[in-house]
Formats: sequence, C-alpha cells, structure tokens
Amino acid sequence: DTGADDFLSKPFSYVVLVARLRALLRRGGPERPAVLAAGDLQLDPATHSVSRGATPIALTPRQFSLLEFLMRRAGEVISKTEILEHVWDFAYEGDPNIVEVYIRQLRQRVDEPFGRKSLQTVRLVGYRLATDGG
Repeated sequence: DTGADDFLSKPFSYVVLVARLRALLRRGGPERPAVLAAGDLQLDPATHSVSRGATPIALTPRQFSLLEFLMRRAGEVISKTEILEHVWDFAYEGDPNIVEVYIRQLRQRVDEPFGRKSLQTVRLVGYRLATDGG
C-alpha cells in the first residue's frame, strides 16, 4: 500500500467508490513513450514489435517483456532479483538462473546478428541495457 493516497471508510456507497475510481483513472500515470529506443534498437509495446535498424526481430512474449523492462530502464543496472519480480512475478519459485538463460537468448537475437553488445552484464550486480544500443 505504499503510495496510497485515498481510502473509503465502511460503510461506503458504491456511487462514491465509482466516482473515486473514475477520478483516479483520470489522474492517470506518467506518459510512457510510444516507442522505446536505445540507439537503433526499437521496441513498440503497442504493436509488440522489435527491430534493429530496419530489420525486424522476432521475440517470444517473455523475451519481449524482458527487453521492454530493460529498455524502460536503459542505462541502469538491474539486479536478477528485480528482473524476476517484474518480468516473471513475485511468486516465481523456479531456478533464478532463468534470467541468465533469457538474457543469453536476447543477446542471440538482438545483439550477435548485428555485431552489437547492448545487453551488458555487470558482474555480481545485474544487467544493463546500453543507452546507445551497444
């Protein structure tokens, strides 16, 4: 509940609840860029497409989610735990090395065919997407 700025005390009216929900929706959140870019690497969340220059890149839904998460925080070092919590979910109980597997798969698709190194490993800390696209 961190960041909660509204509450209803019981008993409450559904009319009041709906009015408050509408007000929260109107307030909205920060605008997200329509297309994310890091150098010539582009990701469009609306069309679920990724390209490097003019070359489209096919990704699985999980690979797409991972790349989107990294691109939204390009230049920042993101820990494996944080990636697991946001790209998988808080309840994920499988092998945490799954992040390494997916980072490798992304490198094979978005970096290696183009001779780039945009997905960087920061030893013992996490991963970073280069803001210039590698």
